[in-house]
Amino acid sequence: MKRFVISCAIALPMLVLAAPPASAEVKTREKTHISLGGMIGKVFNLFGGKSAKEGVVGTTAVKGNRKVTMNESTGQIVDLGEEKVYDLDMKKKTYQVTTFDELRQRMREAREKAEKDAAREEGKEEKPEKTEPKKEYEVDFNAKETGQKKQLAGYDTREVIMTITVREKGRTLEDSGGVVMTVDSWLGPQIPALKEMAEFEIKYWKQLQGPDAMGMSAEQLATVIAMFPPVKQAMERLQQEGPKLQGTPLATTTTVEGVKSKEQMAQQAQGEKSSGGGGLGGMLARRIAKKDNDPASARATIFTAEHEVQEVQTSVSAADLELPAGFKQK
Repeated sequence: MKRFVISCAIALPMLVLAAPPASAEVKTREKTHISLGGMIGKVFNLFGGKSAKEGVVGTTAVKGNRKVTMNESTGQIVDLGEEKVYDLDMKKKTYQVTTFDELRQRMREAREKAEKDAAREEGKEEKPEKTEPKKEYEVDFNAKETGQKKQLAGYDTREVIMTITVREKGRTLEDSGGVVMTVDSWLGPQIPALKEMAEFEIKYWKQLQGPDAMGMSAEQLATVIAMFPPVKQAMERLQQEGPKLQGTPLATTTTVEGVKSKEQMAQQAQGEKSSGGGGLGGMLARRIAKKDNDPASARATIFTAEHEVQEVQTSVSAADLELPAGFKQK
């Protein structure tokens, strides 16, 4: 099934500042772009074409239990009542249907595979002589109003930057390594129609994935959490703190970075081939410290997701919610 890789770029900012449900319908024009770090990013850019480099402009319509997202190449219809996802190829005029049960199965398989791969790599590279106690993490949160303002989609917005740091309990980020998530948001006034879109995303991912839903595709969520456990805690803290801010996000850039520990940096300086061992960032650093990251830097980008709302409409036609005419099921 062809999934929207950029789904996390769309869903995350909406989930972060989601408000109580509003009985409304909404149609938006949005631009999304996601870039991945390491070798994964190289593969994505190689096969992703123009959209991987410049992003994608598309429309999203939400009404009741149905959400439709379209751009010039692909489309997707999510129906909560049917518990089905329709993926569309706009050029070939075909579509494929996947049930929520099938997505849940793929999520389990992706998580199990990622966990096995992670355990295999950790066993090869670290080879501990004895079982180490499970590490405990601490999460630090900071929100800063920058004072910057600009207009987006016809609304006045202000800039707020949130920083979430996950590190080993009792140790500094520089010592233990860890994960840093930075969310740069431009917040407009409360826009009731966009609350409906945020509420739909919450219902969809909770219905699909349960209470741990975080707005990524099934395969992405399972793989990221298995490979980078601290990312889940960063997202959970973001969901707790985001709603405390006043306003609707009209543009958001989310950057997630892995930070190497002091031990890993010392090993690199000594020219060791392995960057393993030494705390929370061990396996994380090995997976993302590739040729396109500076080996002298303690930080390496896992992914950057950008999302901007360019236009908001408060009416949705019946045609906006249906399969386009002439499309055939694969």
